[in-house]
Amino acid sequence: MRAAVLEEFGAPLRVMDLDTPVAGPGQVLVRIQASGVNPLDLKIRAGQAGHARTVLPAVLGLDLAGQVEAVGPEVTAFRRGDQVYGLTGGVGALQGSLAEYAAVDSRLLAHSPAALDQREAAALPLALITAWEGLVDRAGVHKGQRVLIHGGAGAVGSAAVQLALARGAEVFATGSAHSRPTIESLGATAIDYTREAVADYLAEHTGGEGFDIVFDTVGGATLDASFVAVREYTGRVVSALGWGTHSLAPLSFRGATYSGVFTLLPLLTGRAREHHGRILTEAAALIDAGSLRPLLDPRHFSLADVNEAHTAAESGTARGKIVVDLSPH
Repeated sequence: MRAAVLEEFGAPLRVMDLDTPVAGPGQVLVRIQASGVNPLDLKIRAGQAGHARTVLPAVLGLDLAGQVEAVGPEVTAFRRGDQVYGLTGGVGALQGSLAEYAAVDSRLLAHSPAALDQREAAALPLALITAWEGLVDRAGVHKGQRVLIHGGAGAVGSAAVQLALARGAEVFATGSAHSRPTIESLGATAIDYTREAVADYLAEHTGGEGFDIVFDTVGGATLDASFVAVREYTGRVVSALGWGTHSLAPLSFRGATYSGVFTLLPLLTGRAREHHGRILTEAAALIDAGSLRPLLDPRHFSLADVNEAHTAAESGTARGKIVVDLSPH
């Protein structure tokens, strides 16, 4: 099979021939049709993601969508020919999705949403699972709550906006003026963080009481601002980027709680992988009901163009998720 391999951190990916893997116990062999490009892929390639524990040489690519080609022993949930999607590799010693085939732990997979093509499906898993773990698993988002999403136009943020709305919450999302049309098209109230101070949008949208849930996808000073924006006593702050040194005093003074999300943990430890599969299965029902959709950049990149795809993702010009096509055209 053809695959894009990272041989040295900071170097371009090199497309080469590798042996096609074989599905072992509990695995399925997936013929990969599309691979989503995430910011984490770029950090791994640059050697700036020690938490991903990447072992070189490595086939990168976290998200995939494709077709089951073979089923290994002990697998009952999938059959040859099934269309599947998932967050399946590209970290630790797990082969990623920038290849024509991957032998994947079946617990990490779900049947692809019928409403999406495989390019669209490949744009979702990491972002969708991160949003779900933050809003549903940690914060228990439900009808009647006011939810603030920091970075609402990004991959995780846009998934979080739609997920919170689907569960009946009133949703607000921060972004730049450039992001406003995207945020509003998703159904959230846009807040321009470059023009509005926390105290101002807190007063305008919550009467100064604070948001029931604040989901941070940005980190740094934005996480610190989240501790101030959350409701007293019952409020919950969740972050997917809890890097750095932060004072918890503002959160403590409000009697609120904080939770972190580390979406890679099941991939790196091998534990609780079935939870990722369940999330994607439940999310597929929301997608097919019209409650969730990916933001997809319209440009097409093949495996041969993988370095150009990474450059496009790094440039800040992407209008949604960059996806690499692996199906023959």
